[in-house]
Amino acid sequence: MNIQEYFGRISYNKPHKDADLQTLTAIFQHHIQTIPFENLSMHCGEAIELDLQSTYNKIVRKKRGGWCLEINHLLFWALQELGYDVCILGAHSYDPAEKGYTAEINHSLLKVVIKGDSYIVDAGFGGAYQTWQPLMLISGKDQPQVPGIFRYMEDNGTWYFEKVKRKHYIPEPGHTDFPDTPELGNIRKIYKFTLEPRQIDDFQELNAYLQVAPDNILQKKSICTLQTTNGLLALVGWTLTEMKYNYMEDMDLVNITTLTDEEVEKTLKDKFGIVLENKLVP
Repeated sequence: MNIQEYFGRISYNKPHKDADLQTLTAIFQHHIQTIPFENLSMHCGEAIELDLQSTYNKIVRKKRGGWCLEINHLLFWALQELGYDVCILGAHSYDPAEKGYTAEINHSLLKVVIKGDSYIVDAGFGGAYQTWQPLMLISGKDQPQVPGIFRYMEDNGTWYFEKVKRKHYIPEPGHTDFPDTPELGNIRKIYKFTLEPRQIDDFQELNAYLQVAPDNILQKKSICTLQTTNGLLALVGWTLTEMKYNYMEDMDLVNITTLTDEEVEKTLKDKFGIVLENKLVP
């Protein structure tokens, strides 16, 4: 594994001598704009291995994406190589249908400490809840970014991550698969976590379980999302959603297209830079 090869994969060619916030932010943005959040392996008969070399080969050499455990693990490795004080954390994501957080940890994220300040770096949530910059780990403070206003609320050692929702402007409203939430005011709960450091092996059981459990969203839908310079692309099943952030004041522009099987393959290549070795069943 080679940090220069990783930089080539994420099209990053700026200086990186200092393990500072500016460098972290730049690397993070390149990472989320070139490496898709995707679970396509589950839908084309490939096993997802959690060891670092497999993840590196898949994302860096085969130009694929991955889901949180893979994407954040690769970023963890890269940041360690660059001298950052970084650790892996585990989170329970919020399930709007159940109106609660999952009982088991089902998400990974990173904590980076720079000059005594802690930041959360999470490249693996995908879709409209993907942050674009590291967030300061501070309770109750609104942290506006291009995708929206994010914040953490801390209660008794547990941190809650949420986003202020914006309205969507859909020029041709029709049937949409785009994951949205029932209206619960304008706050979207995303996940909760503690600051207990984790190892990637702590997620092996989860990784195996999610590849076989029929009731989880990753099994039910083939998902591929990528952040762009002004919004995001999301291919869920045969539905391609293109979102432009803050198209109008407090409103995002959403275009939705339904693709054919042939168009799915072409779209993955043209828009996400992904060429699969095996046949995808959307």
